[in-house]
Amino acid sequence: MSRKKAEEQKSAEKLPEKIQRSERSVKDYQLFIIRLLVLAIALWLLFFVFLGVMKMPTGDMYPRVDAGDLVLFYRLDKDVRAQDIIVIKKDVPAVEGKQTMILRVVAVAGDTVDIQDDHLIINGNAVVETNIFYPTPVYEGYTEFPLTLREGECFVLADTRRGGSDSRFFGPVNKSEILGTVITIIRRNNL
Repeated sequence: MSRKKAEEQKSAEKLPEKIQRSERSVKDYQLFIIRLLVLAIALWLLFFVFLGVMKMPTGDMYPRVDAGDLVLFYRLDKDVRAQDIIVIKKDVPAVEGKQTMILRVVAVAGDTVDIQDDHLIINGNAVVETNIFYPTPVYEGYTEFPLTLREGECFVLADTRRGGSDSRFFGPVNKSEILGTVITIIRRNNL
């Protein structure tokens, strides 16, 4: 047998092995693409359906949440209770368009909210807030007190009560304006 024929026969034997390796490579590539798509869908569901992450835009919730802190919130929880910290998207009279804010719920549907002598009063009882260090003044010319909340409404206040943009300024928050309930805060400033 000539040398040339021997080389051709050897290369013909290797050809199926090369094809098999090529097919394995394509299958590995397809499996990688499928896994990547599953991961992308899982991350999308996690961060755009179930959870949300945002940076605290202002110092209105100081000292609990400082400007620049990252806030992780659960999007599916719209049934809020007093003392929950929530993320809302609300039309604010002095700002053009909707504004996203993080505020504390102080009253829910059926409660009557009043502010007298810089004290918060819910259902006729003065509220002692151990985690709030500032008086609660009324913003003249905005929300009228006493205010009874209807079904699907809540009253929110900033922890920094002087100058905070909250329900004293723009009124009650509707359930449809709630983006979610804060579940954790990742401190980035003033450690």
